[in-house]
Amino acid sequence: MAYDYDDDNIFAKILRGEIPNDTVTETEHTLAFRDIRPQAPEHVLVIPKGKYVSHDHFALEASDAEIVDFIRVSGRICAELGVQPSEGGQGYRTISNAGQHGIQEVPHYHLHILGGRPLGRMLEPA
Repeated sequence: MAYDYDDDNIFAKILRGEIPNDTVTETEHTLAFRDIRPQAPEHVLVIPKGKYVSHDHFALEASDAEIVDFIRVSGRICAELGVQPSEGGQGYRTISNAGQHGIQEVPHYHLHILGGRPLGRMLEPA
């Protein structure tokens, strides 16, 4: 399957250091930073450093090291934000939009971690 990666997308520019960000954490394979338009008191974006367009692209083509690092960083972010239900936090939501129907705005795979307030229903019943 072919995935068209746009080297000029905003996250690619952030990874190249062309656009500043509010970094939460960075590893060899992953960057996490605060969203510039937060939708909740806690809103962090987690992105792989590789050129992946969507979750399926990342899941199917990233190396094991990239996938493990991304997932571990995501878990650490939840712990650092204090939103883990298992540790007394009130919970969180993860969101990843893909493609036209998913309303994906940036063609670089990214995971939103949101928390710090009740988030409502994810989708309204049809």
